[in-house]
Amino acid sequence: MMARTTSCTPATIAGRRARAEQFLEAAELVDVLEDPDQDLAAAYVTLCVHAGIAASDVICCTRLGHHASGQDHTEAVRVLEAADQASSGSLDVLLRLKTPAGYSHKPISGADRKRARRAAISLVERMRTL
Repeated sequence: MMARTTSCTPATIAGRRARAEQFLEAAELVDVLEDPDQDLAAAYVTLCVHAGIAASDVICCTRLGHHASGQDHTEAVRVLEAADQASSGSLDVLLRLKTPAGYSHKPISGADRKRARRAAISLVERMRTL
């Protein structure tokens, strides 16, 4: 079965690149400015997830000319794997955290927060090399 994808234009690449940078910068601001009495881990992880997805789109656009556009996370990882196998594990980490961070009432663990940070930074740094 073929993954749902969207063709890329230079505007797509520029826009998704800007979003990846914006989401990562926002995550870093949340991390630095977070009050110890607040728990912003879910917001932080969600920003990391969006940074990583946008960076993955740029990687796929640059290498394949298209990026994943469906709701199936497995397919998104597979499309990125075709573009850059080494980066696909980072996207998988982020997509596994997307639902718990964005749609659950359960707290985000410190370990998950660290995993999200590492994965997002890895994808954004990879995007920057392209």
